[in-house]
Order: sequence, then C-alpha cells, then structure tokens
Amino acid sequence: MNTLHSSLSRREMITRGAQAVAAGFLGSALAESKAATSETLVQQLYGSMDAAQRKTLCFGWSDPRRLKVDNNWHITPQKIRDVLKAGQQELVREIFDKLHSDEYKSEVWRQFDQDNKGDGGFGSASIALFGEPGTSQFEFVLTGRHCTRRCDGDSEKGVAFGGPIFYGHAAQGFNEKPDHPGNAYWYQAKRANEVFQALDSKQREAALLAESRDEDGNETVKLTGKTSGLEGLRLSEMSADQKDLVKKVIADLLKPFRQSEAEESMKYIEAGGFDNLHMAFYKNQDVGKDGVWDVWQIEGPNMIWFFRGDPHVHCWAHIRAPKAA
Repeated sequence: MNTLHSSLSRREMITRGAQAVAAGFLGSALAESKAATSETLVQQLYGSMDAAQRKTLCFGWSDPRRLKVDNNWHITPQKIRDVLKAGQQELVREIFDKLHSDEYKSEVWRQFDQDNKGDGGFGSASIALFGEPGTSQFEFVLTGRHCTRRCDGDSEKGVAFGGPIFYGHAAQGFNEKPDHPGNAYWYQAKRANEVFQALDSKQREAALLAESRDEDGNETVKLTGKTSGLEGLRLSEMSADQKDLVKKVIADLLKPFRQSEAEESMKYIEAGGFDNLHMAFYKNQDVGKDGVWDVWQIEGPNMIWFFRGDPHVHCWAHIRAPKAA
C-alpha cells in the first residue's frame, strides 16, 4: 500500500512538474507577445527576410512611396501572400493588429476583411519597409483597399502615425444607405453631427458649405499652415461647451488607434492651437437628403481630418507638430 502510494505520488509529481513547465513556457510566450510592439515585430519581420524578399520589399528612407497615401492601392505590386511565408504573414497581421486599440481592433479587422474579401482577404495587402528596422530611421507601411497604415517608431519626427493615413469602409455595397448600416466608422460622423446640432443659426451658416475638397492622394491631406481663413467655422467662434464637444469628437476619431498614437496626435493638435481649428460640413453630398451631413472635416494649421461618407466612408488624416515660428 505504501509502495503504491509512493509510486502514484511520483507519477503525480512528474505530471504536475511537466504541467508547470508547460505553463511556464506558455506564460512566458504570452507575456512576450503582449510586451511586443509593432516596432519590435517589424524588426523581427525584417530579420526573417531572405535576400530576395528584401530586394522586393525593402527600400531607402528617401523613397517617395514612404509617405504616399491613397484609398485603394498597393505600395508594391507583390501581395504579401505571394512574397511572404506563412509565419511572416502572421507577423504582418500582428504588426497591424497592435497599431489599433483593444477597444476597436475587432471593428478594424471586420472592415479590413469585408473590404478585401473579393481580392483574397488579408493576403491581398501589400507592404514595404523603408530604412533599416532596429535603427533610428525606419518605417513599415501596409496598404490595401481602404487602408494606408504606418509604423515608424517615431523615426519621422513630429508626425503622428508616421505620416498621413487612410481608413474607410463599404459595409453593404458601394452605395451605402443614409444611416450607413454596419459601417465600422459611421459612428464618427454621428458624433460630428452632434457638433452641428449644437451650433446656433449663425454658426451653422458659417460651418455649412456647398462642396468639399477633392480626393487626390496626398493632395487631400496637404497642410496649409494657416491659422485663419480655412473652410468652415473657426473654433474661436464657438462657446466653451461647443469647443469641449469638438475636443471629445476628436478623441473619438482617435479611439481606433493605439494609445501612443492617440496621445501624440492630440498633443500636436493642441500645440497648433485649438482655437485655430475650423470645422466644416458639406450639403451637396448629403446621402438621403436627411440633413445628417455625410461629408465633413476638421482642419487646422497642422492637421486635417477629412471624412467623406458619400457613397461610403473614406477618411483621410494627417497630423504634424506645428512649425516653429
């Protein structure tokens, strides 16, 4: 009896020891994954590339594609499914995933999967690396339909998101209904329209314009440096409560993105002068003619956030530190 008990105890000890070791490895892997950032994962991706992959996907820092932005494009002709191994594609997934907040990343993925489904999903995206990851100057860019995202570890000094970005969604066909059902980003327009509703008649007259800017790649997000004379109602003409509402709307625009990017963006916007911001709404692209403005923008000397909800959502953003006087 004592021998059997002793034998069982040894087996139990061996089993429990193995479980503890496995749990330790798993816990370590999970901790490492959680601690990883998009930047460290870019370094890992770069280190895994062979010479042929680097020739196809890696370019000099001064390459003009590094800061290009558009609504539907491929930064390189090769799609990641054709040039990266399965494990490398998973690294790209994780890099993209960690560029977004825990609160909104599931919606970001839903949008990306829906919009790129016809072309084969995530594998249809394209990437490029500029400079050398792991040094003080590098940038990773991922593009596809309704997507331009960047990761640069602040290599591009004084620029939020590493440069201009684009996001969008066509949730239920190319031409969406007035309430944009299922659109991952329509909540942003609903919040912006709360600002319009809070304006008095004189303010609305200044804020509501006929036609918006054109969509033309980097020209769409070109910054003027101007503190006055921009389109729409200047925030200096708003009450304290109205300004506070605009600030909350901007915070909601930033919610899909990782906290560090949101904080950097808000820091630059405030440094440019909150009263210098202008907010405009455009009546000629009112889907359904319901008075809920589908196209609007917030612009200042060093930022532009242009939301076009006709016929589906396109959103362009560019935020920099203000230029020294």
